[in-house]
Amino acid sequence: MTKLSEISLIALVAGALFSPLTLTSAHAQESDTCGRVSIAEMNWASAGFAAWVDKIILEEGYGCRVDLITGDTMPTFTSMNEKGEPDIAPELWVNAVKDPLNAATEEGRLIVASQILSDGGIEGWWVPKYIVDANPEITTVEAALARPDLFPAPERPDRGAVMNCPAGWNCQISTENLFRAYDAGSKGFDLVDSGSAAGLDGSIAGAVQRERGWLGYYWAPTPVLGKYEMVRLDMGAELDRAHFDACTAVADCPDPKPNAYPVAEVFTVVTKRFSESNGVVMGYLQTRSWGNDVLNEVLAWMDTNQATNEDAAYHFMEQHPDLWKAWLTPEITAKVEKAL
Repeated sequence: MTKLSEISLIALVAGALFSPLTLTSAHAQESDTCGRVSIAEMNWASAGFAAWVDKIILEEGYGCRVDLITGDTMPTFTSMNEKGEPDIAPELWVNAVKDPLNAATEEGRLIVASQILSDGGIEGWWVPKYIVDANPEITTVEAALARPDLFPAPERPDRGAVMNCPAGWNCQISTENLFRAYDAGSKGFDLVDSGSAAGLDGSIAGAVQRERGWLGYYWAPTPVLGKYEMVRLDMGAELDRAHFDACTAVADCPDPKPNAYPVAEVFTVVTKRFSESNGVVMGYLQTRSWGNDVLNEVLAWMDTNQATNEDAAYHFMEQHPDLWKAWLTPEITAKVEKAL
């Protein structure tokens, strides 16, 4: 078991131990014991939304004074690790800071409070659900590659298309290597450059709106997967992490093999000082998480309505009361409901 896998297991066990039922005494402290809390509002939608959910619940439920600090993965992690601020990073993608986070937790500067994204970050090759409904045998990459006629290339409809990531994204490298590993070219497919994030999203939207085939790389959680029903294909191989790191994710790897994508762990991380001084907030953080289905829906709503992080947090709390109420005691729930 890797060190971060151990951290993940500890976080999950902590979440079970610190359920609302077992945290009643901690949560029953007077609200003014919470004090001031600083939370990183990262510059991508899911993390910004998470920061606002935390802000609303901590202010309205626990009487905290919450400061939102604009952040990004590396600057926020570095500041927490070296300066001890902000107190909380609600959504930290571990793959981006794997080794330094290992060191920071081992040396006692940072604490993993919980796994906020219970499903983790998911990557893979996807097709529209209506393709699978009409062709139930298409559940794997190999099965999809046997039917280039279902996924016509935009400029060469006599061949199939596998849509790739934009240049500069690491997923462009992994998709190109897997395209070669599955010998997709000889099976009648072209690897099509999407050009940009908007181009990749637009290719899915255009295909779904016309009910045409689409095959390519995508990931969750995202607004697109909240808007359109897509099915992630089985890669037909177990994850070989050593090969993924040494070849699948390395440009121009000479001998790529079929492989699965690793699941990205997504944690809530706090400073050690904060974890020891604010049991009220730690108790809440250790219960708070959601799955990709919920987050995809929220992100899609944000995108459609051009909503702010704050708007999305209130939308979530209106649409998913059973989820967030399960994190809280009845007394705290009543305070939050009153504020809404």
